[in-house]
Amino acid sequence: MENLIPVINKLQEVFNTVGSETAQLPQIVVIGTQSSGKSSVLENLVGKDFLPRGSGIVTRRPLILQLIYVPKDDREIRMQESGGAFNIPRIQSYSEIYTPLLLECFRLCNNFSGICQDPIHLKIFSPHVLTLTLVDLPGITKVPIGDQPEDIEDQIREMCLRYTSNPNSIILAVTAANTDIATSEALKLAKDVDPDGRRTLAVVSKLDLMDAGTDAMDVLCGRVIPVKLGIIGVVNRSQADINGKKDIKEALKDEATFLGKKYPSIASRSGTPYLARTLNRLLMHHIRDCLPELKTRVNVMAAQFQQILSSFGQEVDDKPQLLLQIITKFAAAYCSTIEGTSKNIETTELCGGARICYIFHETYGRTLSSVHPLGGLTQMDILTAIRNATGPRPALFVPEISFELLVKRQIRRLEEPCLRCVELVHEEMQRIIQHCGTQQEMLRFPKLHERIVDVVTMLLRRRLPITNQMVENLVSIELAYINTKHPDFDDVALMHKVMAESMDQSQRQMAKTRSTSALPMNPQPQQENSNHTDAANGPWKLSSLLKPGQQPSALQDMASLPGSQPSSSVGSPAHGQRGVNLLDEVPNLTTSRKLSNKEQRDCDVIERLIRSYFMIVRKSIQDSTPKAIMHFLVNYVKDNLQSELVSNLYKTEEIERLLDESEHVAARRREASEMLKALQKASHIISEIRETHLW
Repeated sequence: MENLIPVINKLQEVFNTVGSETAQLPQIVVIGTQSSGKSSVLENLVGKDFLPRGSGIVTRRPLILQLIYVPKDDREIRMQESGGAFNIPRIQSYSEIYTPLLLECFRLCNNFSGICQDPIHLKIFSPHVLTLTLVDLPGITKVPIGDQPEDIEDQIREMCLRYTSNPNSIILAVTAANTDIATSEALKLAKDVDPDGRRTLAVVSKLDLMDAGTDAMDVLCGRVIPVKLGIIGVVNRSQADINGKKDIKEALKDEATFLGKKYPSIASRSGTPYLARTLNRLLMHHIRDCLPELKTRVNVMAAQFQQILSSFGQEVDDKPQLLLQIITKFAAAYCSTIEGTSKNIETTELCGGARICYIFHETYGRTLSSVHPLGGLTQMDILTAIRNATGPRPALFVPEISFELLVKRQIRRLEEPCLRCVELVHEEMQRIIQHCGTQQEMLRFPKLHERIVDVVTMLLRRRLPITNQMVENLVSIELAYINTKHPDFDDVALMHKVMAESMDQSQRQMAKTRSTSALPMNPQPQQENSNHTDAANGPWKLSSLLKPGQQPSALQDMASLPGSQPSSSVGSPAHGQRGVNLLDEVPNLTTSRKLSNKEQRDCDVIERLIRSYFMIVRKSIQDSTPKAIMHFLVNYVKDNLQSELVSNLYKTEEIERLLDESEHVAARRREASEMLKALQKASHIISEIRETHLW
């Protein structure tokens, strides 16, 4: 059992070299308010004066104090055990400790007013101590004094919680006897981290300073506040004793005398010697209970840091070869992400080839399907196109040129979704770079990572306009030739049928007109039978617009021309005066109106033809656009990525700069290497303990 504490001290020394507290080694943590007697208790345990004293906060940094028992004049053990690296230089007498310890307390503190989390490590070899590991913390305070920071209370509390929260630590809560133990800040803090009280030992100091007629018997017996590990009373030296340089040995004798007179029934369970034995016993049993778990923890941490160190890679020897390896690995990762064969498959979102597939068949497919064949096209637009295609002659059937003009207009609307599809795929190809850039080599060599991103980005930018041009050409090809003989264009038969019906109807109308002209003539044929077809409103009679005895204005205009003979002088306009124009203005077909049967039939035919041919073109473009993007962008980048990277990066003058390792990674490698060595040494120390030593 006596070998356990030296083992923990060795482990403490090993982990101190790397500044790690993750091992959670067993130790005794001393907490208490300012002037509660913490320093006096520690000095009594050591048996010598060595701690700084003064008003206010003197202990400004955690002090990890290792007490090691050695036989008298056993210098060999002292030399072997003193090989660790500590903040304070090796000294020979206690009188030499005070000044460097005081300087270390203030060295890292902000203007000597705050506290610092970095601990001070002090190892003391003596034949008059029991082997212990103690952690002395700054005294708990409530109100900042002088130039102390406003949050000094929170800083000290946070430091105390940091050490007492260690489940392998024993909490030594020091409270002065001349204060109410029910208000003890040390016991309150200990209860916060150790609610069951299994790790807390209470110390009541300054028993000799209680008011006359009072004692601490109820407190020491646990009748006021019970503590599972017990409550031990001690007597400290007064300030007058310290100023008078009273020897601690003499003070311990006076302590024993006082306890024997004042508390005879519990004198054997009180005092500094009993406290030292109790702490030693508790710590040994605590170490015995924690050692198996500690051994497992050390081995697990060693495996973890070995893996971390491996991930950072070894020092670079052959930089050209390493550069080629990184380029090849990146290109392979980029291509495998597109092909879906990557080892690190994302489970939270689509990426790489899966996202490109989604763009082709979901995003682009839905967008293209939402483009209506007749979107933005009204019946008046169709009717206007039909009439514009007929020229000055009324059409007997639907002109084919109107269908071609209108269907081209609709096909052009497919170009924008196709170009947007190219843009989305290009963005995903750019995003894959960052996905592959999370490799350890990319983090290790940031300049190389930056150049790889630049090269791939430039390659994608060069291919983007070429791909856009090809997609635009796909639409232009469809616009170049309207193939009405397309095997899927079934409505062409409808067009010929409608044209034949229109021709038959026109022939029947002409036959009817010839039969009508064989009847007796009307006395006023020009006024009764002269019909004129308005472009917008159909047939109308000229005579119906004239008053009795009034000539049409057109005739009046003709009579006013030179050389013409007026038919009547009544109501004829003056010479040179323009007649009244009875013709309406040219109709605007954009205004809605009810179409005639023939106009409705013609519009329906054109709409059906446009819809049928548009569906053929949309289907063709929906199939050919992804193929063009894959060929001109995706596959080209996959096939040429590695050669592009090699030609741009594998240059003699660039290799040194590109493989300049990140300072962060280099520092992490050093830390991991040191930590791994410490863990391996700690594992070796623990393995030296035989199982029989635990019992």
